[in-house]
Amino acid sequence: MAKLYFHYSTMNAGKSTLLLQASYNYIERGMQTLLVTAQLDGRAGTGRIASRIGIAAEAATFDETTDMFELVKNRRESGPCDCVFVDEAQFLSEPQVWQLARAVDDLGVPVMCYGLRVDFRGHLFPGSAALLALADEMREVRTICHCGKKATMVVRMGADGRALRDGAQVQIGGNETYVALCRRHWRAAMGEDLPLQ
Repeated sequence: MAKLYFHYSTMNAGKSTLLLQASYNYIERGMQTLLVTAQLDGRAGTGRIASRIGIAAEAATFDETTDMFELVKNRRESGPCDCVFVDEAQFLSEPQVWQLARAVDDLGVPVMCYGLRVDFRGHLFPGSAALLALADEMREVRTICHCGKKATMVVRMGADGRALRDGAQVQIGGNETYVALCRRHWRAAMGEDLPLQ
C-alpha cells in the first residue's frame, strides 16, 4: 500500500544523502523513481539534488505554480514510476502537499518527502506543517548540536557571526549561513525573551 512519508530534521542532518540512497536502492532492484526538488534552491545547480558527502542526481523541479499531482501523473504516463522522492519539501505549499497525497491515494505511488521542520525562528514552514498533518508516516532524521544533544532547531547567522532574530523565512544557504542546535543552545543564541514574533 502506497504512503506519504515525511522525513524531517534540521540543516546538515543528511536528508539529501538518505533520499539519494533510497532512490538508488529502488533503481538497483530494477525499479524507476522520480526525483523532485525545489527550483529556488540552486546550490547544487538547478534540477540537481546533491549531498554534502559528494553524491548527486538529476531531478525535476517544482515552484509555487507546479501541480504536483499532474507532475507525478505525467511521469507515470511516460513510463513506470515506483516511488517519488521530494527534496526540500518545506518549500511545498499546502495545496501541493494535498496534491502529493492525492498521487498516493489515486495513483498508488509512494511519495517520500524530505525537508526541514522549522525555520530559524522556530516556526513551521507551510509545506512542513501540511506534511505533519497529512503524512501517513513521519521519520526524524537526527543530527547533533555542538554539545552532543539532539539538534532540533537551526539559527541563521549574520555577517557578524551572531544569530539573526528576523528576516525572510526563506534564505538559501548552507554551513556558512545556518547552524543546527539543540533547543537550549538555540534559546541562548536567540535570546531569552521568546517567543519570537
